[in-house]
Amino acid sequence: MITRYIPVGVLFLISSVTSAQAGTFYVDARHGADTNNGMSIRTAWKTLRRVNHAHLVPGDHVLFRSGNVWRGSLIPDASGSAGHPIVFARYGKGPLPLIAAGGKAKDAVRLYNVQYVEVRSLAITNHGKTTAVRRGVDVVLDNFGTAHDIVIEDLYIHDVNGTPKQKDDGGIVFQSLGRKVPSRFDGLYIRRNIIWKVDRSGIVARSSNVARSRWFPSLHVVISDNFLDDIGGDGIVPWTTQGAVVKWNIAKRCSQRFHQYNAGIWEWSADDTFFTMNEAFDTKSTRDGEGFDCDYNSRGTHFYRNFSHNNDGGFMLICTPINHSTAVNAGNSGSVVNENISHDDKGLLVNLSSAVNVTVKNNRFYVGPQYHVDFLTNKWGGWSNNVWIVDNQFFIKGAGSVTFGHGVKRMSNGSYLIAPGWGGVTNLHFVGNTYSGTVLNWPKQSPMRDAKGPRPVDINWSSEPMFNPRHPLDYPAYLKAHHAWMVRLFQTVFPSPTAPRNPPRK
Repeated sequence: MITRYIPVGVLFLISSVTSAQAGTFYVDARHGADTNNGMSIRTAWKTLRRVNHAHLVPGDHVLFRSGNVWRGSLIPDASGSAGHPIVFARYGKGPLPLIAAGGKAKDAVRLYNVQYVEVRSLAITNHGKTTAVRRGVDVVLDNFGTAHDIVIEDLYIHDVNGTPKQKDDGGIVFQSLGRKVPSRFDGLYIRRNIIWKVDRSGIVARSSNVARSRWFPSLHVVISDNFLDDIGGDGIVPWTTQGAVVKWNIAKRCSQRFHQYNAGIWEWSADDTFFTMNEAFDTKSTRDGEGFDCDYNSRGTHFYRNFSHNNDGGFMLICTPINHSTAVNAGNSGSVVNENISHDDKGLLVNLSSAVNVTVKNNRFYVGPQYHVDFLTNKWGGWSNNVWIVDNQFFIKGAGSVTFGHGVKRMSNGSYLIAPGWGGVTNLHFVGNTYSGTVLNWPKQSPMRDAKGPRPVDINWSSEPMFNPRHPLDYPAYLKAHHAWMVRLFQTVFPSPTAPRNPPRK
């Protein structure tokens, strides 16, 4: 019998330890008691305070009873070990167990300087009377070094009213901080979470190691199968990562309240990020307001087979400031955007701003009869160099149109005044692109100007499965159906896939 936990008064002091073997501990907010040993459903603990003070060891499982509510924050301070994580999850049937911070703490769940920890199958809220820095889940490394294998999955995070003043609050935040001991994640898995009605960001990172002079990126970061809806600012934004994979996520209605240069899904200060089979739609604002963004201090980013539609700012921003210190910013180079679908995006289909060695290839742009959109190059301290815009197809219906050109002035609402031509872009290759419908300023670089263009693929756009985040237990079935729908969509539009490797960095 495990007797690791002997509470004494309110401090729960441990007076004896006769076994350090892993155990399963139960928490029941209605029928438990903190004076219990927690080792069975009948002798469950009661409060988050008891859990936070528990002396957990590798392999322990702490299970919260379904349908119960806990007021406060879950703040464990113990780590597991390789192959023996500490797991926080649920037991029983019914609604997910709810941790409700009530706006009284910055974080409803906080993992601080721990590793080999898994948090899954919980509902989480953090809503206060006024906006402030608030998060659902905050995973923090502070002068820690390298932390391994942290899993955040199957959570239902909703109603977090964070502040618009900083990006690192909202649903799930992962932070690698520290000037004395650089910190990073090696194995961070954020999977199958529902994030609904949160401010400011959905899933976002923060790091002290973004500058190239002290570059220390996180490794093996995977953000997959998450559903985000009604997000005040950005949807998904990994920072300071090497080789992160962002796949099968749905970002719906981002930038709903804070129109301060947000986008649906993007990266910043990250190398070799791979985005695939993500969907971003109904992003608001033209600052920036795109479904996807390939941002600066990043090399070798690859957007392959993503679906963008009905975003105010358009499909894709590819950008970097040119006037920068290489000790701080590596620019934006070696990015590839291929075999993506943009359907009825507004504003700018593509905004290419000062990046180098960029390939935009074999994408499909569907423009409805009510939309007049732009495909442009833009100057951010300088112009782009070595750009390949190849084999893209533009399908414009009715009175809709696409204007090609370069930005000469940014308006107060974030949109651009457009002039013909590519501006000061050098080594631009516009080859094999075709269109049907109305285009303006079709580039002279193209050896093929086909006014008829290819026939658009007949797609039943309205057949996409829908999900109501008010019913989180329906999510697994929706996710399965959405996967199948996305596969059919891309098989229809791209029956012969081509996935080029990223061009070499320069």
